[in-house]
Amino acid sequence: MRRRGIMGMNRRNIQYVGRYNDRRLFPLVDDKLRTKLLAQEQGVTTPELITTIRSQFEVKQAPERIGKEEGVVIKPAKGSGGKGLLVLERQEAGRHVKPNGAPVSGNDLQRHLSNILSGLYSLGGAPDVAVIERMIAFYHGFADFTHEGVPDIRVVVFRGYPVMAMMRLPTAASDGKANLHQGAVGVGLDMASGRAIRGIQFGRPRGDHPDTGRTLADLKVPYWETLLRLAAGCYDFTGLGFLGVDLVLDRHHGPMLLELNARPGLAIQVANGQGLLAPLKRVEKLRAGVPARERAAHSREHLGSGAASRPGPELERRPALSE
Repeated sequence: MRRRGIMGMNRRNIQYVGRYNDRRLFPLVDDKLRTKLLAQEQGVTTPELITTIRSQFEVKQAPERIGKEEGVVIKPAKGSGGKGLLVLERQEAGRHVKPNGAPVSGNDLQRHLSNILSGLYSLGGAPDVAVIERMIAFYHGFADFTHEGVPDIRVVVFRGYPVMAMMRLPTAASDGKANLHQGAVGVGLDMASGRAIRGIQFGRPRGDHPDTGRTLADLKVPYWETLLRLAAGCYDFTGLGFLGVDLVLDRHHGPMLLELNARPGLAIQVANGQGLLAPLKRVEKLRAGVPARERAAHSREHLGSGAASRPGPELERRPALSE
């Protein structure tokens, strides 16, 4: 693992999170509502905010506030790992329905909101706020790579430079959520092109999506340059030097910022078949004060197209497919 440059949690916490992330800045990203408002101030597109629920009195008003909206996402502002996320895809016979077809009654909805406010899903169990957003209409080209959920792109950004990326694909095992520990598929992405390098599920190599059967090697993320530039810019308005940036592609609004993480997980190394240490050390030598556009371009040029040097089984693309 040392030879392959794999970074462990202790090194991440001490040498990168502890050194490059000022703790007083953590609230900017630990609170999803605060992150959203900050991003909007910077002109960064985020999912549309419908309303927030901040008190038990407002819990009773929730059905009225949501009204007949279809495609609604409810999540705790201070949650992590997909905990407390509730997706209401549509309404049937006056009831909200989840993507898997399960109905959600008014009592179910109010109970879930009360649990969020009590801190059941928040970091440290602190009292929380329920954020209600419009569901993302994800890019149609990803339809065969997901199951009942929105695929997202995680980019690790160091000192403003994107250093590694992966796509997280919801599955039946993950209950439609893009969380690897719950069973989503992770797909390492080439920094130069946004093309799939290798896939994993539950930490083991995977060549196709378990529910749709689609070959992961066919996956290529469009608007790749724009996405990397957006990820790089998150460093500028947060001041956090070691950052996990979660992005989505909306079919109507294009690249969007979903959320930020001051303690990005390390499974991205498994998805890419390489460690973070080598690209992090390269970026440490670069000068500061470079615009986000140039930082993103540097990452594409110098940190991408290295699939051939990665250990482990790589994905083989089918040559008959057009780009």
